[in-house]
Amino acid sequence: MKSINTILLIFAFTIIANAQVKIGDKLPLITLENNLGVVKKITLSNNKYVLIDFWASWCAPCRTGNKKLVRLHDTHNANIEIIGISIDTDKTKWKKAIEKDKIKFQQYIDPKGFDAPTAVKFGVEDIPSQYLFDKTGKLISINPSHEELLKLIK
Repeated sequence: MKSINTILLIFAFTIIANAQVKIGDKLPLITLENNLGVVKKITLSNNKYVLIDFWASWCAPCRTGNKKLVRLHDTHNANIEIIGISIDTDKTKWKKAIEKDKIKFQQYIDPKGFDAPTAVKFGVEDIPSQYLFDKTGKLISINPSHEELLKLIK
């Protein structure tokens, strides 16, 4: 019985590990609710890099990072599309954070914390976590620095 359980556990970990996006993977299909209450598919923007940013209203480093992302969006939105995905469990706090941080780029929520299906699909273990996809939709960087982002998108 122990050996069967061990085999099942190894199999489950293999499936989970293989389900997480890796460098070179295409942007997975994601459908979430946005901050306007509309359920939408997240898609690639024409001829732009796409940065997926996982964050939460209660995460101080995320909120600091939002300031940089707002500036990046304001100055380079011709070259990059920023998409925020919150793992908040409280939609009201999430919407207040969007307003307070003056976020104008796309915002979505997967409200189950680190157990959110999208967070699991991407392998998010810490926040903020960022995933940069090139213009063809291929993952080219995980947690790029601000300098790396600027270099890539200019």
